Amino acid sequence: MLARYIAVFAYAVLVIVVAILGSRKTKSFSDFLLAGGKVGPWMTAFSYGTAYFSAVLFIGFAGKIGWAFGLSGLWIAIGNTFLGTLGVWILLGNKIKQETGRLHVQTMPELLEARYNCSFLKIFTSAAIFIFFIPYTAAVFMGLSYLFEITFQMPYMYVLLFMGIFTGIYLVLGGYKSMAMIDVVFGMIMTIGVFILLACTISKGGGLPNIFTALKSINPKLAAPIGPSGFIPLFSLVFLTSIAPFAMPQLLQKFYAIKDKRSVRVGMWASTVFALIVTGTAYFTGALSRIFLTPTANPNAFINGKPVFDALMPELLVTVIPSALTVVILLLILAASMSTLASLVLISSSSITKDLYKGYLNKNASDKSLTKLVRIGSAFFIIISMLLAMQKPAVIVTILSISWGAIASVFLGPFIWGLFNKKVNKAGAITASIGGLIICLILFFTWGAQMVPQAGSVGMLSSLALVPIFSLFGKKKN
Repeated sequence: MLARYIAVFAYAVLVIVVAILGSRKTKSFSDFLLAGGKVGPWMTAFSYGTAYFSAVLFIGFAGKIGWAFGLSGLWIAIGNTFLGTLGVWILLGNKIKQETGRLHVQTMPELLEARYNCSFLKIFTSAAIFIFFIPYTAAVFMGLSYLFEITFQMPYMYVLLFMGIFTGIYLVLGGYKSMAMIDVVFGMIMTIGVFILLACTISKGGGLPNIFTALKSINPKLAAPIGPSGFIPLFSLVFLTSIAPFAMPQLLQKFYAIKDKRSVRVGMWASTVFALIVTGTAYFTGALSRIFLTPTANPNAFINGKPVFDALMPELLVTVIPSALTVVILLLILAASMSTLASLVLISSSSITKDLYKGYLNKNASDKSLTKLVRIGSAFFIIISMLLAMQKPAVIVTILSISWGAIASVFLGPFIWGLFNKKVNKAGAITASIGGLIICLILFFTWGAQMVPQAGSVGMLSSLALVPIFSLFGKKKN
């Protein structure tokens, strides 16, 4: 136990030191938000990957998906790697860098406003970011707090308070420059951690042949290409988690800040390999929760014999990882969460300060005042997210899925069509952004929590379809 405290303390000191170093290089709003637009390939690659995969993947998603789908959950890892990572870098990396430079914009809402000559889009999308990133950030706080609660036997509220203060110090000091610098360290910790997790899990299961046999003995479909829950739910999860990155501001912001075309080319492969290792390990180990966990041996992970999905992976980690190595896994999840939290907070605070405050309330705001305000906004956003996390909403996977589906439904159609097609116009963009969100939310409240991925997927597809259809009713010239 002492080693865990020492490791976490050393980790915290490292992060704060890097934040201080980053703060010395943060002299303007552009420095705070985009690190001056000069971030190299390795920093960007790790920053993208660590922002994509957080504690929710290891604590909520891997356990719930693994229990329900078995090894077929690995299709999600494949989709996240080759669509959500490689595909995004290939199709959008250079294009985003070029367009943001040409239009002189720094945020996603600004890009949509400039592309469609529509101030409403900036207001609407900025509000959507702020509203739906709050539960997303709260879900990450919750996942991390649950893990610390189990590992250190510390009260949930104390852990949550510590994480909020720690994230605030880390981000408010140095902004994106600090994030990019420390994300390299985070990425290395995550890589080492997942290899240890994979090796320990396979060893505990007696090797891959025994693992497959054990899964088949429980339910043959757990080792089949399509798991017990069926094709449609599995496809919806693959689509939601792999296509949403094409429209998620906290991920695409990395390309605003990347240095040049060569950096995109190098970072693309580094990010793809990282994604394959992390997601493959997470969903593989999650599928083995059926083997290692039982209501009798793991009462914390079950209620009346039914699994508590948010508790499955923490229990699994304690079961399969030797106590001497649990600190590495703890740091793995801490690293994944810190980067995701910082990315969400940075985008949310910029949506308030740059898009709304400077865009409409005070167009003459100085760069100095804007930089100060974005720091205050970051702290404010963290506080709101912590307050929500204190309420412990039912299932963090559901919260994350709603947030992803809603944000992707708002941005996907207008953003992708706007980048690659000159004929679409603001009539189509506005209809798609509003319509995609409404469809997503209506389906969620109609279908219920069990079909959140399907609701998000339909909302995203609607967003893509509505842009060209309703562009026919607008002006032909943008």
